[in-house]
Amino acid sequence: MKEGERLHKRIAASGLCSRRAAEGLIREGRVTVNGELVIELGVKVGPDDVVAVDGREIVQAKLYTLLLNKPKGYVTTLKDPQGRRTIADLLPDLGVQLKPVGRLDKDTEGLLICTNDGELALRLTHPRYGIEKEYQAIVEGEPDEKALEKLRKGIYIEGGKTSPAFVARDGKSASTLKIIIHEGRKRQVRLMCLAIGHPVKSLKRVRVGHLRIRGVPRGTCRMLGKVEVEELRKSVGLAPR
Repeated sequence: MKEGERLHKRIAASGLCSRRAAEGLIREGRVTVNGELVIELGVKVGPDDVVAVDGREIVQAKLYTLLLNKPKGYVTTLKDPQGRRTIADLLPDLGVQLKPVGRLDKDTEGLLICTNDGELALRLTHPRYGIEKEYQAIVEGEPDEKALEKLRKGIYIEGGKTSPAFVARDGKSASTLKIIIHEGRKRQVRLMCLAIGHPVKSLKRVRVGHLRIRGVPRGTCRMLGKVEVEELRKSVGLAPR
């Protein structure tokens, strides 16, 4: 079998489209490799193979990964049919489409990774890799130790039990909590706190894996350096680029 990467993956890596859309291009007979039409999925290509779509050679897009300190009031999407402010308003124009890794709801602020490295994004959001996500939550009232222990052991929300979490008081205020989870269920931290009778008043994500939001002003981005990206890729079992 030929060594290399799958053809649909090479097309997607160029930034032209998603992997699924790339499979569609192949089936439609719009892709050639070294001038020959390819319509079968699963074909592998090497670094020296010339891949073209509709007669135009594709090239590997430069990969960018950055941290965004998302403010409250912005939705985690690139386009919004309701006309709300989106994170696209805060991202730099690098000539590629930077997509968010996971989501923060409109009223949650803090660290959001954005990248055009699809493989990295996919693994960072996959529960298999258990990437830690740390939040600072200010809740209504003052949860007692019994309530906090429920969060630590796992609690039922929307028909499923959460995985064990690290939960501790953060600072002098009994209403401020540090919560570290390994999952990425929709509005998970808010639902967890609601389930123990202490709804969230303010929520901020301060860390993902080894990356912290400290030093990045609200509403701005910081490009990750080569070493940081390699460490991030290593944490989800990917080789350095």
